[in-house]
Amino acid sequence: MSAIRVLAALDQRIAVRYTLPGMSPADTADYISHHTKIAGRSDTLFADDAVTLIHNASRGHPRAVNNLALHALTAAFAASHSIVGEKAARIAISETASD
Repeated sequence: MSAIRVLAALDQRIAVRYTLPGMSPADTADYISHHTKIAGRSDTLFADDAVTLIHNASRGHPRAVNNLALHALTAAFAASHSIVGEKAARIAISETASD
């Protein structure tokens, strides 16, 4: 059975659809902060300008925020920066835009 037919069969079984609205800029900042605290980081890890860029690029959607934050964190680490700044966020945005 082809993937398209399987997805069509699944699509027919979905009775309710709901689209979550994106988070506000403040909620995105709190979301990122909460996740870094869960990971064991108590001090600031993401600069405000990086959070703003991540929020704008992700439109506040949690999955996109997670992906961009992870890419930005990796970019900051690769550049030996202890804080995720605007440059790391821009790198993350450009890298994920091509995915």
